[in-house]
Amino acid sequence: MSSIATIIKDESLASTLRIGFFSLAACSVVGLAAYIGYRAAGPNQTYALHSRHPESNDQIEKVLESLRLDDEKLRQIMQLLEQEMDAGLSPATHKNADVKMFPTYVRNIADGTETGQVLALDLGGTNFRVLLVTLLPQSRVELTSKIFVIPQSIMLGAGVNLFRHLADCLLDFMKKENLVKPGVRYPLGFTFSFPCKQEGLASARLTSWTKGFTCSGVVNEDVVNMLQTAIDEKGLNVQCVALVNDTVGTLMACAYKDPNTAIGLILGTGTNACYMEKLDRVGTWDGDYNEPKQVIINMEWGAFGNNNRLNHIRTKYDEEVDLSSVNPSKQIFEKMISGMYMGEIVRLIILDLMQQDLLFIGQRDGYGDYRTPLFTRGGFYTKFVSTVETDEGIAFANTRRVLEDMGIRNPTFDDCAIIQHICKNVSKRAAKLAGACLAVIINRINKPNVTVGVDGSLYRYHPRFKRNMEKCMKNLVNKNIKFKLTLSDDGSGKGAALIAIVADRFQQSQLKSIPSFDDNDDEEVRTPIQSSLSNPISFNIQSPTNTLIRTLP
Repeated sequence: MSSIATIIKDESLASTLRIGFFSLAACSVVGLAAYIGYRAAGPNQTYALHSRHPESNDQIEKVLESLRLDDEKLRQIMQLLEQEMDAGLSPATHKNADVKMFPTYVRNIADGTETGQVLALDLGGTNFRVLLVTLLPQSRVELTSKIFVIPQSIMLGAGVNLFRHLADCLLDFMKKENLVKPGVRYPLGFTFSFPCKQEGLASARLTSWTKGFTCSGVVNEDVVNMLQTAIDEKGLNVQCVALVNDTVGTLMACAYKDPNTAIGLILGTGTNACYMEKLDRVGTWDGDYNEPKQVIINMEWGAFGNNNRLNHIRTKYDEEVDLSSVNPSKQIFEKMISGMYMGEIVRLIILDLMQQDLLFIGQRDGYGDYRTPLFTRGGFYTKFVSTVETDEGIAFANTRRVLEDMGIRNPTFDDCAIIQHICKNVSKRAAKLAGACLAVIINRINKPNVTVGVDGSLYRYHPRFKRNMEKCMKNLVNKNIKFKLTLSDDGSGKGAALIAIVADRFQQSQLKSIPSFDDNDDEEVRTPIQSSLSNPISFNIQSPTNTLIRTLP
């Protein structure tokens, strides 16, 4: 009996062990499957801080919540922008309007029949380009360009030195391209990406500096005259015949390929937009009302919110970026979405989390300090935001490299996850704001098909910016409108050249048609004919083009 009992007991034990073993094996398989699935799924909003305490996760989400915009908030912003646009277009309110809505005197697009060579200058940030644009038959275009750096000393110095530097760069380029030839004259288009009140196609007064420039003696001056004076000092046979905002150049270049293009958008160091508006909506228009009854409007939308109308969505980080900038209380919208400021917003959020001991725990040195450029203003570049967001999965190779460059050695999984989470929230907010404001323009144009020509480093290189914009816009653009975002192929250069060569051809034809006058001729006879020289230029839209681009070292 005892032996049976022993056997039963042993068998029970064996059975128990077998059950335990199989249970453990099953749990291991399930756990392994879950881990593999987790790895495959990649990071999302719920993965961050999985190993931290829940309250830490909540604290981080509370910080980032201030960046999130739902459709209701976006529609409120759209209404505000529409009101600001109307204020800028009205002669009664234009003077005090933040969104200036400047008429550009460009009424339509080149027709593809232009041929010849034209120079273009493109000043839109810390880099400056000189271009030679050759327009060939069958709408083919060849571009040769060289990039020059604008030193900070010139960005912050006297305005006359800025334009002399531009002329020096132009001379250097022309010598290398063998363009300095006796008797050969070149028309020039000048892309000048700063707020200007345009008084003609080749006349514009700077209203304010942006993008870190503070050159003295330029605000309220005609920048075309200042450039031409500097060019003439060099003895170059070059005539600036058109000043173009980079958004207008982008619109022009894209419309040359796609006749549905009606909007130009820049998302780079700064941000701005332009679009084709009906003349009967432009109360500030001082030109003729001949066909086509439309004109491209340079919005200068970077100043949206200068009157505190965006305060309800601004965060403490936005306010700090603004206060530490060279132009406090100016370009409020631009400071929330553009490449010049996005990295700084991310940096300030990182510092906030570090000060709350929610990030980079264990990274302090023996004195309790961090050894990192993150404490230096501008120490986290916007290009790092794009780099971090290229990471897929949970290896975070790019994020780790960025953090190690920032002096954060051996960052943990959670550190990397949090940094990517911050970058995604900041860039998504920017994309939503840009998309919502773009939707206002598309709805205003109200055509069945609208193409938006887009250029700028932020849009071009950020891995998710376009996708996030389009996702937002699908909910905000009227359902009867189909829209498309098209990346410009060198719009600010080619677009300015297209406008310049047509403007030059128009001016030369007008000069040939003007009769000579004696001093005794009646002023009333002379004025109507000569005044036609300053009339806005109208072009026609034409077919696609092939572009050959050559960049000099």
